[in-house]
Amino acid sequence: MMHQGPQVLVFPSWRDNPFLNLLALAARSQGRRFLGSTTYEGFREQIKRLHAGDTVHLHWTQPLLQKADSPVEAEGRLRALTADLDSLAARGISLVWTVHNRLPHELSYPQEERRLIRAIAKRADAIHIMAPATSEVVAEVVTIDPAKVRLIPHPSYEGVYDSGIDRSTARASFDLDSSDRAVLFLGQIRPYKGVDALIKASGTASLDDRNVVLMLAGAVKEIPLDEFQASLPDGIRTITDLSFIDDGDISRWFRAADVAVFPYRAILNSGSLHLAASFRTPVIFPDEPHLRSQFGKQTWVEFFDPARPAESIAELLSDPTLFSNVTDADFRSFTDPISPWAVSRQYAQLLDELSAGA
Repeated sequence: MMHQGPQVLVFPSWRDNPFLNLLALAARSQGRRFLGSTTYEGFREQIKRLHAGDTVHLHWTQPLLQKADSPVEAEGRLRALTADLDSLAARGISLVWTVHNRLPHELSYPQEERRLIRAIAKRADAIHIMAPATSEVVAEVVTIDPAKVRLIPHPSYEGVYDSGIDRSTARASFDLDSSDRAVLFLGQIRPYKGVDALIKASGTASLDDRNVVLMLAGAVKEIPLDEFQASLPDGIRTITDLSFIDDGDISRWFRAADVAVFPYRAILNSGSLHLAASFRTPVIFPDEPHLRSQFGKQTWVEFFDPARPAESIAELLSDPTLFSNVTDADFRSFTDPISPWAVSRQYAQLLDELSAGA
């Protein structure tokens, strides 16, 4: 029987989040037991179940304070959470924080959120980053102690999703032919993701011998659905599935696309780029300094100007030679070193280090 090792309390532990599941692969195989919660109340209750040698791993902090019903409740939650975090070290429990964003994208209590992030950074034993420039990007919000930083890259999604469908079959399923340049956005459609700029760009892009086809896949959030549908361009063909896309169908959308565009207004890390790479789909990304330094050498990544997103994306989509020289080897050189198992082993080593220190 597998030996049950130390426990890891993950928050928030969304069961259908592939990133969380991939990160834990090696640690689970070594016998670590993973606990989880998705609510403030559940998180505080789970902390009581931990013992010396266990680890608390915080990811996205938004559910902790931003779900409060009032500023008074948010302040009370902040005090209680700070006391909980203070108790961890005395109990021999380690704290890891993964920096996913500069700040949560939707904020009702921004000042309290900043104070929580600073409290976490101060008490964390290790701060996990995936973008090398993370400390500089978040410096206005929190100062990160370089001695605590652990760089473990975002894993690829190689072998995670069904990729049996080939490009020709995928394109045929959408009735796409060789004269179509299929432009994809896949993911939740939320205001900060800038899909409105992509819609405008797709309507103005022009190719002499090809037609731009806009493909939008994902549930619409924080935007009235009828308002979003009314914004779709009239002059070009648009293929939409404005609902949650099943894991088994993700490969069909990416395989069919000529390019995936992620026109985010605010971004630190994005698994969408890694997902596209796993399906060999080139990407257009915002030209932020930390993103260009991290991905600028990849031939399958191009960058649009965030100061003029719609116009810049349209110019890229109008380029007949866009990504014409990209090969499968270009994608492999990026995805092979960050396979799910390789990255999860690095994470397991971090947990071993923390348990030994505790």
